[in-house]
Parts: sequence; C-alpha cells; structure tokens
Amino acid sequence: MLGIITLVVTAVLGSAYVLGRSLVPDPPRHDSAVTATGADHPEYADQSAEADPSPDHPSGSPSNPASRPDGTDPNFGPMGTRLSTGTNEVALTFDDGPNPDYTPQVLAILREYHVTATFCVVGQNAQAYPWLVQQIVDEGHTLCNHSWSHDVSLGGRSPDRIRDDLLRTNAAIHAAAPDAPVTWYRQPGGAWTYPVISVSRDLGMTPLHWTLDPSDWRAPGAARIASVVLSEARAGSIVLLHDAGGDRQGTVDALYRILPDLTARFDLHALPKHGT
Repeated sequence: MLGIITLVVTAVLGSAYVLGRSLVPDPPRHDSAVTATGADHPEYADQSAEADPSPDHPSGSPSNPASRPDGTDPNFGPMGTRLSTGTNEVALTFDDGPNPDYTPQVLAILREYHVTATFCVVGQNAQAYPWLVQQIVDEGHTLCNHSWSHDVSLGGRSPDRIRDDLLRTNAAIHAAAPDAPVTWYRQPGGAWTYPVISVSRDLGMTPLHWTLDPSDWRAPGAARIASVVLSEARAGSIVLLHDAGGDRQGTVDALYRILPDLTARFDLHALPKHGT
C-alpha cells in the first residue's frame, strides 16, 4: 500500500511541475542580432520585395518602367522613389555590404568587364571594413546609404531617430572615404514611409528603389539569378543584387553570366555620384 501511495504522490508532483513550467515564458533569444562578421554575417531575412508597400505592385516587385499603362512617370516608383535610371543605361546595385568574402569578388568581376555599379552599404559594415569602402570609391563606383544596421522598420521610427541612423551611417562611410559623396538612400526591404523619405531628402539623398529584383537574397543559385536578370532587364533598369547579408556566392557566380550579355546589349554604369 505504501508503494502505491508513493507512486501516486510522485505522479501528482510531476504533473504539477510540468504545468508550472508551461506557464513560465522562455527567456528571450538574442541570436538574431545583425553583426558585421564576414561570412558569418546572419542573413537579412527582411530584405524582401514583399516589403514594398506600393499598391501598384502587389507582388512587391515593381513592374518594368516601360509598361506603365497609367501615364505616370516611369522613372519614379513607391512614394516618389527613384525607380529607373531615366536613360537607356542599366544600373547594377549591390546591397548590404561591404563584406570581405563577397565584395572583393564583385569588384574584381566588375573591373574585368569595365563596369561601374552602385553599392548600398550598411553603416556597421562600413565601419567594420573601411578598406572595402575605400576600394569601392577608388574603382569609380557610387555609394548609397542603406541604414546603420539594415533596420527594415526604420521608416516607422521618429524623424529624429531616422535622422540619427542615416547620419551615423554617412559618418562611417566618410570615416573610410572622406571625400566620397553619398547622395542616394535605399530603405532596407524597400519598406518606404513618408518620414524616411522626407528625412533622406532633407539630408540631400535621393530615395532609391529598384526596377528588377531577381531575389538573389533568397540564394536561389547562380543560374536562376542570371536567368531572371537577363530575361527581364530593359533600358533604364535598376537591378537589385546583394554582396552581403548571407551566402552571396550565387550572386558572384551569376555575374559571370550576367555581365557578358548585358554589356553587349546595354551601357552599364553606376548611378550618378551626385544624385538626380
């Protein structure tokens, strides 16, 4: 009888313990913070075309400028952001860097094909790898502010908070390349809001969106990235690519397929260093 009583008491106490544990919340996790650590840099999962708030493009990827049926200026997209080069040129843009593993490879390929591009740099990465910022400038490319820590929610913060973030990023860029103009701003995730557009313009930066997103941030492989860019690029396209924020070797490898074709069909140049 004593043994049975012992078993019953043990079972009751065990159930009470399990119930109590289920009512205690798990401690918060801190392993998703963005840090500038090269190949170990966690993916910017929020770098997504779905963040585009424009009702004209429910899929999140802006339509080709030449196909606008409503007569609006095809050079401008969500909330008046720059959507096209406004010329027959095609502009390649690289987000989220610099990164010591992928940015040097991208620069080498661009150099091989005599192409300049626009690099939308994250402030903390500019601070971590200033020599790469300087190399980007030395090789004739254009710089673009891409926020301090790739905060996709930045546009929802106060104007003062937005201003501090953008100024901090510009300061890191200029610490690396003092004379480099930074007259473009690209909001992480394309999550534009009127406050972030207003602040960026007040600071002398043109809000920069894109025309063509091959979703290389999903790392679909070089063949898929190249196929989308080559089939959808048109005169005036601004192409969204990435040289950081995750494993970007697929993007690097895709450039060996993209550049020979695009340079045969279009003039490829960086966006103007002094904005537009």
